[in-house]
Amino acid sequence: MTSVPDSADRPLGTPLGAHPTRVLFLGAGELGKEVTIELMRLGAWVCAADSYAGAPAQQVAHEYRVLDMANAAELRALFDEIQPDIIVPEIEAIATSELAEAAARGIQVVPSAEIAAICMDRERLRVLAHEELGLPTTPYRFAGSLAELREGADVIGYPCVVKPVMSSSGHGQSIVRSADAIDAAWIEAQEGRRAAGEGDVSRVIVEALAPLDYELTVLTVSSSAGIVTCAPIGQRQESGDYRESWQPAAADNTVLAKAQSIARRAVKGLVAKATATGEHGWGVFGVELFVLKDGSVLFNEVSPRPHDTGMVTLISQRLSEFALHARAILGLPITADHVTLSIPDGTVAASHAIVVSGDGEAEFTHVANALAEPNTDLRIFAKPEVHGHRRMAVALAIGDSEADARAKADRVADRLEITVR
Repeated sequence: MTSVPDSADRPLGTPLGAHPTRVLFLGAGELGKEVTIELMRLGAWVCAADSYAGAPAQQVAHEYRVLDMANAAELRALFDEIQPDIIVPEIEAIATSELAEAAARGIQVVPSAEIAAICMDRERLRVLAHEELGLPTTPYRFAGSLAELREGADVIGYPCVVKPVMSSSGHGQSIVRSADAIDAAWIEAQEGRRAAGEGDVSRVIVEALAPLDYELTVLTVSSSAGIVTCAPIGQRQESGDYRESWQPAAADNTVLAKAQSIARRAVKGLVAKATATGEHGWGVFGVELFVLKDGSVLFNEVSPRPHDTGMVTLISQRLSEFALHARAILGLPITADHVTLSIPDGTVAASHAIVVSGDGEAEFTHVANALAEPNTDLRIFAKPEVHGHRRMAVALAIGDSEADARAKADRVADRLEITVR
């Protein structure tokens, strides 16, 4: 594979000139919007693509496109039209074969085409993490049929968790408490899988249900200066989706050190896969970890892009995860000084996802009242519509403790008046 040119040598500061750095986003949600803004601040030209018009990043990018990114032919035509220097996948339903082809032609894929393919596949990622890198994980087995799943669950024991090897946000995931529920878990995994490129049947992972105390996210940045980690982030989820996060996480220093060590090792292993194929492996990674009741820390998964829980960095760090991602992919060095917290010592920052239910356009009022409390902030994503339920904004706050910060962010959300019509 042809190695990509050094991004640090690309011109910045002339986005409408003849030779700007051209960045193409595949996926244009709220996380991509924040990265787009940071890239534009550094002079890059940005095009944001998504499956629908009016996505958050499309509203701020220089140009946008609408297409089915799981369709290889459509994706190839987009690459030929835009001629990007850098491709940033922000979603997982992408024809990854085209990312590999783009990387072979010298386009920088973020963090790399190989990493994107590995992180989309729980089987490849778990084999890398546990069997190649020696990271601690829950016991697991893989299965390609219902019979193999039954056998694997018997080995792992009950209760266990069944997931498709390709899915996101908890889709297709089941907690199985007895052998009687295995058939239903197999069906749930097949219905919740990400179908693109998987064939007729999805392989699944069955893993032990760990005695979980809490979860952490460690944002880990790979750049031209090496690998560094941010302060670990605590979180609360519902049905696999983030609802709250806070930084720094309140945990024993030994646990925090273990978490950051595992995160660095995981990202180092992924970056090695990228460099072996001539790619950089630069960008922000959201490493998800389990902390057990006995203080053990286990690797769970890694997102090769800014993480939902990392939205708290919009108020907690001098450089948010989005600014760090933009700098890293442009070839700028990220050191420990760049990932420090900016909040006063002894305080905690929190984020609270605002999920809206209904069918139509969401309108936000009473914003002044919501933001009346000091040390609070708000990001409204401006998604065009909601059908069912959808994350539409995030409240941010700084408090004297985790509980105080979370309560403040919760009050920002509660004081908003949201109408769907």
